[in-house]
Amino acid sequence: MMNLTPEQIAAAQKANLETLAGLTNQALKSVEKLVELNMQIAKNSLSESMSNAKKALEVRDVQQLITQQAEMIQPMAERMMNYGRDLYEIAQDSSHAFTKTAEAEFAANQKKLQSMVDEWTKNAPAGSDAAVQMMKQAIAAANNSYETSQKAIKHAMEVAQANMQNAADTVTKAASKAAKASKKSSE
Repeated sequence: MMNLTPEQIAAAQKANLETLAGLTNQALKSVEKLVELNMQIAKNSLSESMSNAKKALEVRDVQQLITQQAEMIQPMAERMMNYGRDLYEIAQDSSHAFTKTAEAEFAANQKKLQSMVDEWTKNAPAGSDAAVQMMKQAIAAANNSYETSQKAIKHAMEVAQANMQNAADTVTKAASKAAKASKKSSE
């Protein structure tokens, strides 16, 4: 077995600390983006609410009120879908950053493990070839399993993104049709 030196332990702790700092910074960036998005939505909503309130005070009959409300449906639906897309992008960016870090850590640990196995096999007692081969096969199987799961996760994320885009397009089209239909019925 290979013994770890104090320098190797210190290097591992330093690497872990750097990884933690990187992940923490990424999480803070994501929170910052989310706060900025929500502040922008709040400002726009306040401005729009004031504008709509002023328009509502100018309404002279029920038909005009119905028309005005129908005209607000499509822009509101579009803003909600844009907000959903923005949230999804923030989450996806964070996920990509965390995944990239996890993949880098996995690759580094994989190299360390392979180095340890190579060192161990150099110093392995005679007749332990079967055990060495079994260990190498177990490592290869674990690596294959990890790669397969990563591919499945990436595929699932691509499918989810496509589904979200389709849903957003459908809602926007439906809101547009509803607004047009309402406008036509009020004319």
